[in-house]
Amino acid sequence: MLFGRGIEIKNRQQLGYMRQAALIVNQIHEAVWEYARAGVTPREIDKISAQVIADAGAHSNFLGYFDYPATICISVNDTVVHGIPGDVPFEVGDLVSFDCGCYLVRDGKQWHGDSAFSVIIGEEPAPKPEPSISAHEYAMCSEKEQLLEITRYSTWAGVAAMDRSRARVNDIGAAIEDAVDSFGQRLGWTAGIVEEFTGHGIGTAMHQAPDVVNFRAAGRSAVIKPGMVLCVEPILTRGSNQVVTMADEWTVKTVDHALACHWEAQVAVLERGICVLNQPDFGKAALAPFGVEPQEL
Repeated sequence: MLFGRGIEIKNRQQLGYMRQAALIVNQIHEAVWEYARAGVTPREIDKISAQVIADAGAHSNFLGYFDYPATICISVNDTVVHGIPGDVPFEVGDLVSFDCGCYLVRDGKQWHGDSAFSVIIGEEPAPKPEPSISAHEYAMCSEKEQLLEITRYSTWAGVAAMDRSRARVNDIGAAIEDAVDSFGQRLGWTAGIVEEFTGHGIGTAMHQAPDVVNFRAAGRSAVIKPGMVLCVEPILTRGSNQVVTMADEWTVKTVDHALACHWEAQVAVLERGICVLNQPDFGKAALAPFGVEPQEL
């Protein structure tokens, strides 16, 4: 079912299909988190991701998408998005974003999952983020760690903005920008928000209406309604927010070679609230600092 400007509305059963796909993506994340460390190559991680998808009876929605040549996107340091997994091993201190997806076929249609996270590479698997880290602890971190936390936190700030009466899609970007600015006031530097790439609707295709911008935008946007599923995905930098696409026509880097970071959550809108499809706990831990209690599907 479509409403407004081609926004797809899902019923409860269809949201269940999307939950299944999103949790397979979460399984990819868990495998990546376990294996991503110094000395491992992005291509090795891509093979692990492909195996997780195959074992689950799903299909990669990245491989072959406009001829993209890999199962997931792996973006290292100054690569903003769409990094193609290669054979250069990770090094200690690399800031790496993993954008992962898959789809399941149910009732003759594709139902898609898509989410992303970032880590700082070490000799051992990176620790999982703490949702309730204090402002004092932010200040004690390196700027690379701060960028990682700003990106993670602003993602959840955007998700939380969906859980408001009569919320609109542009409220998500406003909440993300407010979160980024708040960190800037506390830390003395403000992350750049990459504007060329946005979040998006998702359902029977990986990318659907509406676009979900990551900044405060003028004008009226669509009302957030039950049955919508949106991917909230801020992409932030330590320097300029300007980017350039490389000769492979996929890899996107910051123009000043500043570090970039990417996070993404897949969120369904239910009658009584929101539900984070790619989180086993429906987003409860990550949304608790915002006072939001997500609904279970």
